[in-house]
Amino acid sequence: MTASERLEKRMSEIKVFAKKSLGQNFLVSDSVINKIIAAVDDESPERIIEVGPGCGALTDILLEKYKDITLIELDRDLAEFWRQQGQNVIEGDALRLDWDFAAGRVLVSNLPYQISSSLVIDRSLDEKPLSAMVLMFQKEVAQRIRAAKQTEHYGMLSVIAQEFWVMETVCDAGSREFKPAPKVSSRVLKFKPRVSNISNREEYLGFVKACFAQRRRVLTTNLSALPPIYDQEKFLPWLEQNKKTNKVRAEELSPAELNSLYFAMRKV
Repeated sequence: MTASERLEKRMSEIKVFAKKSLGQNFLVSDSVINKIIAAVDDESPERIIEVGPGCGALTDILLEKYKDITLIELDRDLAEFWRQQGQNVIEGDALRLDWDFAAGRVLVSNLPYQISSSLVIDRSLDEKPLSAMVLMFQKEVAQRIRAAKQTEHYGMLSVIAQEFWVMETVCDAGSREFKPAPKVSSRVLKFKPRVSNISNREEYLGFVKACFAQRRRVLTTNLSALPPIYDQEKFLPWLEQNKKTNKVRAEELSPAELNSLYFAMRKV
């Protein structure tokens, strides 16, 4: 039975439909599903978390392979369906949950587009990170996550993701590979934790946000809003040492350079 046939059968059985308010676009491409599952399999996971199992495009296959799976589902009807199947279900918004239980697990999801950027940021801040993530994004968001400096997609999300994760592209997915078909293309990325010298991740997020607060303004202006834990007098020496002018903008600095600037200005 194809993924599309499984979806039609499941939707008929449990009388559900895709809810636009929840950003539900059910995956029906066997090719994309197989590539996502293969990316998960490469990790040989003992425990898995899936956000938004929906009608089970990924879930049905994961359940055939793995025993310890936690499902996070916001849709009340779908959460109840999976409970009735005997699955461990957390009903709620993935952005509002306590993720302490998730350390060391593999997260997989065909993410609702409206939560994808926030979920990546949130999981980047975890003190005890997941062992891997395999996530579907709107293609433009995936491009932002992996963007290089001085490109149109580069920004705060790029810096935070690249500071805390090593990433690779798994595959792309066109609109026809979902029901209902979204108006945009999608991309699947795989994330593995990256060793970082940042100990206070929340604080570092605040620093990077300040750097990109007003993208078109020079960094000198944006950094002036930093709290007193940063030494403004250290900025100009850092610029000279790194051969930058005082007209430099945050988008011109790589994640490694912003990391260096953070430690240069941070008062010990």
